[in-house]
Amino acid sequence: MNADAKRSQLLDRLADHVLAEGLAGASLRPLAKAAGTSDRMLLYYFADKAALIEGVLARIAERFTPILDGLAPPEPRAPEALIAVLPGLLAAPSLQPYMAVWLEMAALSARGDQGCRTAASAIRRQFLAWIVDRLALAEPERGTVAARLFQQIEGAAVLNAIGLDDVVARAMV
Repeated sequence: MNADAKRSQLLDRLADHVLAEGLAGASLRPLAKAAGTSDRMLLYYFADKAALIEGVLARIAERFTPILDGLAPPEPRAPEALIAVLPGLLAAPSLQPYMAVWLEMAALSARGDQGCRTAASAIRRQFLAWIVDRLALAEPERGTVAARLFQQIEGAAVLNAIGLDDVVARAMV
């Protein structure tokens, strides 16, 4: 197996681990154990821990959009129709690990972690583009409505995480 293939294999294993365990325990030894290798070998394939985490978050981001695509058909629709599928989308078990990691990234970003901030921004812009693509509106209205829906979804994710599902349910009708 060449170095690129091995690096890709490691990223898959590490992404699985971070999705299951979160970022809080993402130090080199637990990551190496999850990948079935040593911490030294991880640093052979990644320049440092920051590059490793950046790669893992990028791999997680690559997986996110296809899951979204499976939950909501790609054809553009009216904003009301998209809003109608949001509660189910947010509650989908397949998205829960991604949402948990996203919330960790947001918290780390708020604490000044520039690497997490950069990755989180890229991931969420990808999600915003996903929303834009699903709205049957002309520009500039489509961008504005997408931004509002995006804000609503992100707020709902935070409220769901802290147990205010009832508030989210009321707001999404």
